[in-house]
Amino acid sequence: MNQSTYNALKSFIWGIANDCLVDVYDVGDYRKVILPMLVIRRFDAVLEPKHDEVVAVKKTFEKDGVTVDIDPALCGIAGQAFVNKSDFTLRDLKSRTNQQQLRKDFIDYLDGFSKNVQEIINKFHFRDQIPRLSEQDRLGLLIEKFVDPSINLSNKPVLNEDGSEKLEALDNHTMGTLFEEVIRMFNEQTNVTDAGRHFTPRDIIELMADLAFIPIQDKIQSTTYRIYDGACGTGGMLTVGESCIQDLAERRGKKVSINLFGQENFDETYAIACADMLLKGEGTQVNNIFFGSTISNDGFPKDEFDFMLSNPPFGTPWKAELKAWGDIKKDEITDPRFIIDYDGNPEYSLIPDIGDPQMLFLANNISKMKQKTELGSRIVEVHNSSSISTGGAGSGVSNLRRYIIENDLLEAIVALPENMFYNTGIGTYLWIITNNKAPNRRGFVQLIDATSLKSTLRKNIGEKNCEITPDIRRQIIDYYLKYDKADPNYSKVFKNEEFGYYSVDILRPLRLKVNLLHDQIEKTRTEIKDEDLISLVTDYRAECKSDTAYDFNAFMEWILDAASSKGIKITAKRKKALRDCFTEIDENAVPVKDAKGNLEQDKKLKDSEQVPLLYEGGMTAFFENEIVPYVPDAWIDIDSAVLGYELTFTKYFYKPAEIREPSQIIADIKSVDKSTDGLLASIIQEVR
Repeated sequence: MNQSTYNALKSFIWGIANDCLVDVYDVGDYRKVILPMLVIRRFDAVLEPKHDEVVAVKKTFEKDGVTVDIDPALCGIAGQAFVNKSDFTLRDLKSRTNQQQLRKDFIDYLDGFSKNVQEIINKFHFRDQIPRLSEQDRLGLLIEKFVDPSINLSNKPVLNEDGSEKLEALDNHTMGTLFEEVIRMFNEQTNVTDAGRHFTPRDIIELMADLAFIPIQDKIQSTTYRIYDGACGTGGMLTVGESCIQDLAERRGKKVSINLFGQENFDETYAIACADMLLKGEGTQVNNIFFGSTISNDGFPKDEFDFMLSNPPFGTPWKAELKAWGDIKKDEITDPRFIIDYDGNPEYSLIPDIGDPQMLFLANNISKMKQKTELGSRIVEVHNSSSISTGGAGSGVSNLRRYIIENDLLEAIVALPENMFYNTGIGTYLWIITNNKAPNRRGFVQLIDATSLKSTLRKNIGEKNCEITPDIRRQIIDYYLKYDKADPNYSKVFKNEEFGYYSVDILRPLRLKVNLLHDQIEKTRTEIKDEDLISLVTDYRAECKSDTAYDFNAFMEWILDAASSKGIKITAKRKKALRDCFTEIDENAVPVKDAKGNLEQDKKLKDSEQVPLLYEGGMTAFFENEIVPYVPDAWIDIDSAVLGYELTFTKYFYKPAEIREPSQIIADIKSVDKSTDGLLASIIQEVR
């Protein structure tokens, strides 16, 4: 559709809201009416050409006493996957002047839709709005606006009498975009800025589709492929994905059949996704859109898919999922998508922090990869920066990164510019995952820094101030396809092990100074009331003829020997009292040893280090080279080592700020000085 026509249509829809709902609804509630009416009018416009024929056949069935479900037959007459068998169209209803009759006829009209449309209407909860619209005398006005002859919401063009095109057709792809744009406008008006509820702009979806399909376009066969989105929203990724693979197949003389599958847990967007399926004529596929939470109620637990494209919610807590699982705790989750048998651990956890569910969606997708096909599966998924780097070794997020990389599933990650999305300005990344890498990619990961590849929009759309144009998209795909031959300023290739590390504890000895000042002894005497212990300490102080002694080991040895000779038992409680009451940490003191002669660690000085997997010589060499020269008394706790994985684009694509020449700085200073020449004198003169 022509962009100016599309913009006019978008403005017209928004104008309907302002004209019909002002003073009746708050702006935040406009969507409760406008979105379902937009869907209903789309259905109505598509069905109009065959409506009279459908009604005539319906009446014939009724006359003949047919009692079976006649919807399938009527759908055949309508040539669509849905039908409306009421006696009315919306155009018929716009002439009603009696509000009570209009309300009755409109309800009859809604009831006339086939069952698949009824579920959509119900998910919009639109019938709840009819009494209010009728009582406020807005229902007729609303219908009149939506059937305005100056706009076309049909998938067929409106023609002039001479056969020329009067109004462009509204194709399904543009209709889907219009849905999302209208929702975005409502969100913007009501300050809905939750990063987990934003829509994926079509330029990003098109890039994702290209990354999913173009690298394997030569392997596309004349067969059936299954595309899945576990956070499908309005179904935009499914629609664009289907279109992309169809186009690639057609260019290569292949004929493919595409089955689409999605899951969504938000009523409104689920309804739109279902409507989109019906409008494309894919009536049976609407059954492949499952309503409910992908995390706690997987709609496709035994299914596998060829392609998975998704933009899951991130930065939003998922405590509700624990309730849905039976009000359990996080460590009680047993779902095999998230608790797997790996590396000798039958309960290897892929579960992230409770505040961010995005990696659960990635684990869900990985569990649905095809294992026995030549193509395998390809996943392209949007994530924020926390997925690539947060979570220490052994955490669920790091464990998932480890599982993906060690199983050679991660093909590439593309870093996108900031402010690419409508309702969030944060930086995002596209993960490309496959279980059938090309031979030259096996054992390697490609990182593409596309953060500077963007085209500025003339006007911001919410938070979105830039876009990826078709030319930029081709540039990114070109870097992807050139792989290790691509411009290193934008693309780099690394071994899988580059991103792995061991997190290991570095320990320092406990150094205690013995404090036997007279005041301390007297204070302790009143606190612990243990005269035998105080007597031993006093004797030691007298023998040392000093207020202090720096060797804690010698102090304890003397106390134990003296206690034994006097028949005093030094219990664990007394040992603790000696340490708590008569010592303090002193970095110059002799390190403390335990009963076996081993150094005790100072828990406050314990630190952890990340030892890269590719560090030559491993952990021992790292310790000798990187730790000992700076902390000679430290030692490494090899038993504490935990394997982790993380990726940081800054490490590999860091671009230092350009340092300005001194001459440029001096010139700027002189310019400022000249522009303010005489300003101070004039101020002083005014004060006088």
